Amino acid sequence: MRILALIVLLLFLAAGIVLGALNADAVPYDLGFARVSLPKGAALLVALLVGWVLGGLTAWLGTRMGDRRQRRRQAKVARAADA
Repeated sequence: MRILALIVLLLFLAAGIVLGALNADAVPYDLGFARVSLPKGAALLVALLVGWVLGGLTAWLGTRMGDRRQRRRQAKVARAADA
């Protein structure tokens, strides 16, 4: 299984390198508060990383809040059983 994951990782890495090489021309981006000129491949990579981080943060916070709610419910039931 690790070999398969490594092969898939290397394939995506190679595809990213090819994508970056084929889209090397710089494009200006106006963010409202700043202007940035990045190659298309780098801009795509930055967008991908930001989306990945925000998605992971959202998933982590969602599970954390659900766990907290469940612990509160269990504590409430335990207090009611003790009384």
